[in-house]
Amino acid sequence: MSEAHFLPDEGLVRATDRLAVACSLADVVSILRETARAIVGSDGVAVVLREGESCFYAAEDAIEPLWRGRRFPLTACISGWVMLNDETAVVPDLEFDRRVPIEAYRTTSMRSLVMVPIGSPEPIAALGAYWCASVIPDDGTVCRLETLAQQAATVLAHLRASAPAEHSGAIPTPDRAAGRPG
Repeated sequence: MSEAHFLPDEGLVRATDRLAVACSLADVVSILRETARAIVGSDGVAVVLREGESCFYAAEDAIEPLWRGRRFPLTACISGWVMLNDETAVVPDLEFDRRVPIEAYRTTSMRSLVMVPIGSPEPIAALGAYWCASVIPDDGTVCRLETLAQQAATVLAHLRASAPAEHSGAIPTPDRAAGRPG
């Protein structure tokens, strides 16, 4: 079901309800991809997983292709910065933020973003929202994205804790996310 026709707060409630019954990492990633864009009114979203010292752009919903399926060093992208610093990044203009590898964005129409960590104090993923215009997202927009990320983190922690040992490798853990043996 598309979330586009719901008000942002209604979309957040529906996404939270869907996350509550997620059974796998793939479910969580899919729910984030399907709901985040409508909840924040962005032109694109990306779900980024931490894999050791790399970021894996696992899913996206955007008006144009971004980086789905690609990997980047944590130190070479804004999603990595968010995970390494456990801090939300609000970037009104990509051209003027030193955390952003601007060359990667020059081939896209994206001009602004908010990237939030998933999991704390050791994020295992990040959720990003992108806009084609230079905008300063309001506090409500940032809060909805952070709330969605917090809900996803809670579900992933629960799934990791309840997963049988033979399936636990499918759900990132802080040790695996940080590149330490898990």
